[in-house]
Amino acid sequence: MQSLSIHENPVFHDANPYAEPLFVAPTGRILRFALRPGQTVREHTAPNSPVYLVTLQGIGLFSDENGEEHRFGPGTLLIYDVGERHAIRAEDEELVFLAFLHGAPLAA
Repeated sequence: MQSLSIHENPVFHDANPYAEPLFVAPTGRILRFALRPGQTVREHTAPNSPVYLVTLQGIGLFSDENGEEHRFGPGTLLIYDVGERHAIRAEDEELVFLAFLHGAPLAA
C-alpha cells in the first residue's frame, strides 16, 4: 500500500499552471494541478481515458464540451468522457484539483 498527502504543499509556478504527478503507472495517473489566480489550463482532450477531477482548494471555472464555463469548488467531482473537450481557469484565488486518468499511456 502507498500513502500520499493530497492537501500538503501544492506546488505553484508563477508562469503557468503546474501538473504535479502524484502517481504514474501503466494502469493510470493521478496529477495534482495548482493554478495561480488568472492561470488557465487550455482546452484539450484525453483521447485514451475518461478524466475525473476532484477540486481540493479554491473555486474554478471548468468548461464543458460546448465551451460553457461552470463554477465549482472544494469537494466537487467532475467527470469528463473519453475525448471530451475541457478547460480550467482559476479566477481570483488559487485553485488546486486532482486529475485521475486510467489506462492512459505514459509520456515518452
